[in-house]
Amino acid sequence: MRQAEKKKQKDKIAIVLMLCFCVIALTSIFTIKSNLHKIRDSQSDVPVSEKTKTSEEAAAQRIPKNAEASDEASARVPAVDSLDARKSRQNEPQGQESTEGTDFAKPVRDDGACVSNEFAMDHLVYSVTLDQYMVHCGVDLEAPADTQVTAIAGGTVTAVYVDDRYGNSVEITQDGGFTAVYSSLSDAAMVEVGDTVTAGQVIGGVGSTALFESLEPAHLHLELLRDGVYVNPMDYISM
Repeated sequence: MRQAEKKKQKDKIAIVLMLCFCVIALTSIFTIKSNLHKIRDSQSDVPVSEKTKTSEEAAAQRIPKNAEASDEASARVPAVDSLDARKSRQNEPQGQESTEGTDFAKPVRDDGACVSNEFAMDHLVYSVTLDQYMVHCGVDLEAPADTQVTAIAGGTVTAVYVDDRYGNSVEITQDGGFTAVYSSLSDAAMVEVGDTVTAGQVIGGVGSTALFESLEPAHLHLELLRDGVYVNPMDYISM
């Protein structure tokens, strides 16, 4: 009898402990659920209008940056001069350079002298020596070797030298912004730097000293510059 009563008491204690455990477990579950609901509610407390405003402000802040970057990029892009624009400028009427008052003498004392290579700065001419087409900044006047070369106008000798391309050369600075360069001379020792020459004065002879034109007959390579720009000598002299 005593053993049966002890067993009943143990069973009651076990039942009570089981009930307490269940109560504690249920209480914990309800507490966790309550906390989860609070967390979700706190995340959704921010008003919709406020969220929208934040996005709009962020977008507004990004726009100026992109605009500035675009302006900077466009500022770095060089302006391209179109072919049509260049052609339009070339076709614009230009002021005619007056040759009035320029009394240039014949540069070669030979009635049979002729132009063997024309002035060509705006188109290409064929070079026999170099076997290629190229610009030609002067005019070549063919004449027998050692034919006298004369100054086309009065001026001052500003240079006497041997040019790597055009051989023995004499440079004379004239009035009116003109500079004449006589090259491929047989001899350039007839004048010195600082000499004053007059129109028609002999300054050298026709030669074949121009390396770039060595396969051509003897000739005078004459260049003429006006205010530092190459011009066609044949526009100022007559043969």
